[in-house]
Amino acid sequence: MIQRIQSVFLLLLALAMLSVLALPLWHKVDGLTGQELALTAFGFKSLGKLLALPTGPAWLIGVLAAASAAVAIFEIFQFRSRGRQLLLGSINLLLITATLGAGFYFSSQGEQALNLKLQGEFLAGFYLPTLALLLNLLANRFIRRDEQLVRSMDRLR
Repeated sequence: MIQRIQSVFLLLLALAMLSVLALPLWHKVDGLTGQELALTAFGFKSLGKLLALPTGPAWLIGVLAAASAAVAIFEIFQFRSRGRQLLLGSINLLLITATLGAGFYFSSQGEQALNLKLQGEFLAGFYLPTLALLLNLLANRFIRRDEQLVRSMDRLR
C-alpha cells in the first residue's frame, strides 16, 4: 500500500536526491588571489576571477542523483511486489553510493585546481546522499518486515 511508512521514507529519499541537483556540493575560496570554485551536481562554477576549471564529467553527479530519485519514486508504486521493491532498493543503494563517490572524486579534483594549502568546504548538497542512504536502508527494512508478516500469515492458513 502507498500509505506505508516505507513509502514516506522513499518519498523523502527522492526529495533529498532532487535537492542534490539544486544545492551546491563543495566550495573553495583562495583568499590571496580572490578565486572561488564551486561544485554543483552539473559541474564546476568559477566565481570571481576566471579560472581554469577542472575537466571531467562532473555532470555525472546530477545524472546519478536524478536516476536515484526516479528509482525511488518508481519503487513507491511497486507496493504489490515487495521482491521487486527490494531489488529496486538494492539498485538505489548502488546509485546513491555512486553519487557519494562521484561527489567526493570531483571535490578532490577541485581541491587540486586551487591553492593546495587551503581546504575546501563540503556543503549541504554533499551530505544529502548520506541521508538518502539512511532513508533507503530504513525503507528496505520495513519492506522486508512487511514481507515477513505476509509470509507468516500464509503459514497460518
